[in-house]
Amino acid sequence: MNDELLLQTFIPRPQPLRIALVTETYPPEINGVAMTLGRQVIDLQGRGHQVQLIRPRQGALDKATHNAQLEEVLKIGVPIPRYAGLKMGLPAKAALIRLWQLKRPDLVHIATEGPLGWSALAAAHKLRLPVSTDFHTNFHSYSQHYGVGWLRRPILAYLRKFHNKACVTLVPTEGIRQELQTHGYRNLEVVSRGVDTELFTPNQRDEALRASWGATADTQVVIYVGRVAPEKNLPLVFKAYTEMHAANADSRLVIVGDGPERNALQTQYPDAIFCGMRSGEDLARHYASADVFLFPSLTETFGNVTTEAMASGLAVVAYQYAAAEALLRHGENGMLAPYNDAQKFIAAAVELAREPARARHMGANARQTALSISWDSIHDRFERVLHAIIDKEDCHGEVELAVDG
Repeated sequence: MNDELLLQTFIPRPQPLRIALVTETYPPEINGVAMTLGRQVIDLQGRGHQVQLIRPRQGALDKATHNAQLEEVLKIGVPIPRYAGLKMGLPAKAALIRLWQLKRPDLVHIATEGPLGWSALAAAHKLRLPVSTDFHTNFHSYSQHYGVGWLRRPILAYLRKFHNKACVTLVPTEGIRQELQTHGYRNLEVVSRGVDTELFTPNQRDEALRASWGATADTQVVIYVGRVAPEKNLPLVFKAYTEMHAANADSRLVIVGDGPERNALQTQYPDAIFCGMRSGEDLARHYASADVFLFPSLTETFGNVTTEAMASGLAVVAYQYAAAEALLRHGENGMLAPYNDAQKFIAAAVELAREPARARHMGANARQTALSISWDSIHDRFERVLHAIIDKEDCHGEVELAVDG
């Protein structure tokens, strides 16, 4: 037995924790935050931790799960405007104080910054419980896309105040950490995200599905997956594809997802194939049955769809930030454009249209990169962060953490 394996053999597993996890979105809701949290809760249980999951009730038939390692606490939720199917929790500080006085968690992890998340933060401080938070969504960047750009500064101030009251805020990339630091955020730690490479794989490619799109074996299928909404910068998808089609007439555009802009775009671009919302293996087949993935969003904190497309063997065209900046090498496993440079984005897409063989080679390299993104290693780091804040004698927003690895 070599020394490294011997060392691994005798490293004890971290002490199991009782974690109160508070979120305003969770599967079966379809979004990157819900997907990430669903995987996190499953893996935490698999590592022996007890999870108390506190979230809004998603509908009349929604039932709480209770077993030895998972206790769901469902709270009242109200619909989020312009986000069909999603709810935010209502304030519940008093109820959470009573809940945690009856059975005290080791720490509280807050994944979303809505009224329920703020209540959890206040209740945890009242009971002197350590708190960690996630920074998942650039809500301050979204404001300009919904006609309330004047709210950007107040939203940014609210988010900064919220997260700075926690012992640590987890961010998915080094770029986001540096950006938030310039805005006055403290106690930031990078804990990235993984991808399910068994679900999202080139083996899901479905020639019958491609045929339903009017694609042959030689057709270059260009795909976008995500919310069909203003903050995703979808007009650039159609501009880029128009130029791609001019360079390679044997191509098709597929849009997977739903949102407030779908009807207008479907009317404006009748030749595009709009597939609506997809999930699970159905979503994986849609990814793998394409060839090039266009992702022009400028408002991501990570962008799980980037890693899903990479795992599916697609050549990705994206702006150089968030997951794309961390994982893509321009011209090797994808194409990067400088942030918000639409002309460079279009030029990168056109390169792949002119050289389909090169696009296929990049997709194969992207798959290899995705295979290195292990959820297990990411949750190892998450555990270390949680234990670090528990080990602090006083952890209420002013501590400095140093977590190796």
